[in-house]
Parts: sequence; C-alpha cells; structure tokens
Amino acid sequence: MNTPLADTPAMSAPTRSFHVIGREVLELLYQHRVLSTHQLHVLLTLPEKRPARPVYLRWQLGELHQAGLVNRIRAHGAGGRGRVQSQPFLWFLTEVGAASVEEAGELPPRPYRVTPESVAGARQAHTLGVNEVGTAFVEWARRLGHECGPLDWTPEVANRIRDGQRRFEDDHVISDAVLNYVHIERGGRRTMLSFFVEFDRATMTSARLAAKLQSYGRLYEYVPQSADRTRRMLNATRPAWMYNYPVFPRVLVVLDAAPPKAGVADRRPQRLAARTEDLYTRTVADVRLSRLKDSINIGVTTLQQLQEHGPFAPIFTPLLSGTSSARPALTDLYLSTK
Repeated sequence: MNTPLADTPAMSAPTRSFHVIGREVLELLYQHRVLSTHQLHVLLTLPEKRPARPVYLRWQLGELHQAGLVNRIRAHGAGGRGRVQSQPFLWFLTEVGAASVEEAGELPPRPYRVTPESVAGARQAHTLGVNEVGTAFVEWARRLGHECGPLDWTPEVANRIRDGQRRFEDDHVISDAVLNYVHIERGGRRTMLSFFVEFDRATMTSARLAAKLQSYGRLYEYVPQSADRTRRMLNATRPAWMYNYPVFPRVLVVLDAAPPKAGVADRRPQRLAARTEDLYTRTVADVRLSRLKDSINIGVTTLQQLQEHGPFAPIFTPLLSGTSSARPALTDLYLSTK
C-alpha cells in the first residue's frame, strides 16, 4: 500500500539560534497547520529582501527538521496516494515546535496538534487548498500595494448560530477560514475588509454546500439568550457576530476540482460552472437569505480565476443578486452590484 512516509526526528530539540525566517516558518505552520515548500516560499519571500530561489528556505527547513521542531511527509499524488517520491514535501510542527511557538506568546494559542496521520488523511487537499486561497490573497496584496500578510487568515473559525447543546457542528457554522484584508486606495484611504472563506473541491453535493451558506443567514440573525429567563438582559438583542466583527464579513466561496487522470479530457471548467449555477439557484431561492440580501454578501469564484486575475478583477458571481432570468454581472471582492 502506497502511503506517505513520515520522517520522525528526535523530539528533544537542542537550544539553537535560528534566523528570523525560521521563526516565521514556525509561526506559519502553527497557524495554518500544514504548508508545502512552495507555499512557504511564496509567503516568506519578498523579492527585494530575500533570495528569489528557495534554496535558503530549504536549508532552514532542514535545520528545523534536524532540531525536531518540524516534521514532513510527501503530498498525495494528483490521482491519490501513488507515486509518493515524486510529490513535494508538506511541512508541519512537531509537539516541540508547537510548544516553542506558544512559549513565545506571539500568536493566539490553538488547541489542536497536527500529526503525520492527520496530514496524510483525507482532508489534506482541502487544507492545502484553503492555504492556496490565502496565499493568492497575499500575492495580490503585494502586487497591488494593499495589506494582507501570511498570518492574516485563520483556518476553521467556528461561530455559534443557535442556543443549545447539540452536536458542535449543529450549533455552529465553521468557516474554512476568516481572512482580513486592507484595501489601500489612491490618496491613502484604507478600507478594512473581512471575509468568511469557503473552499470547495466539488467533493460534497451542491445541496450540502448551499446548506452551509444558508447557515450564514442564521449567524447574521442569531442573538444569544440565557437559559434562565430571569437573568436575560433587557438589551439582549445584539447579534452574536457583532462581538467578533465590526461589520458582517462577506462570504467568498472558492471552487476547485482535482485534475483529471492522464488521458482523460479536462472538464473542470464545465463542472465548476455547473456548480456555480447550482449554488446560485439554491441560494437565491432560500427564504432567509433572500430576506437578508441587503445585509449579507455571498460570492463565488474559482481558485484558478483568483490566482490568475486577483480578487479585484470581476471574477465573483454574486449569489444573492438578480433573478434566474436576469443574472447579475460579475464583480470584484466587494460583491457590489450597484
């Protein structure tokens, strides 16, 4: 059975002095769980300050690996787990590496720990895809003179959408990521933007994805209440999201699909166009979302479009505007059709 083999360095890390890039690697892996060598190179490379080739980064990763702070496995192949040795390395923190980041106290602590088994699991491509979305935003922010850094998205952020003690997944909407971006216009005007990011590899049904988007309508309206009526505040009418976000974040759905096997025609553009059509039909027909269409913005694009054209190009289909007979025009990340 062809499964990625994990390197297992010694868990005791000697006291060593690492270059600043090494510390940044540890912080990125702590926040984003698993990153490829290429993703790390893009996120950490500023052409005017660092070498263009990833040779130094690879050396630094080797040092961190030898010290027992990071671990690595080979990525799955495009068609599954075959041809392991031809796949790039994926990097993640060891227990010692995670503890070193927490000891520094620079990042909010996160309770999970990454293991070789979890990295090699079924969600590997999804986790890397979410980080591809964040990496695309970082690259375009650099090109456009905006602000979005390697730590400006947080994966798997949960927000409660109703009172109760059901399964966690039933009481919360868990965004694939929350991303922050500062749009700097000519003249220096700064607009701070936040986004709920949903990354979909066309592995779940469009009905399930649409149901998750409908949960954002519940989040917008959810006002927490105490179980004890006598203790409820008279002014307990403030939606829960307002305690975490100055304005309700826009929802960005980014679609992708696995490449076809050798010799099979590439029908990904048609598949993703059909998925966009299905999402539009389902969301525009949802009663709650239709009622909230002036308060919530949801848009969908593809990872390829985001990477090639950037978030300020007209690449997003607004899902709560227009009608089935009069579709809205494509728009940028503001999702404004006015």
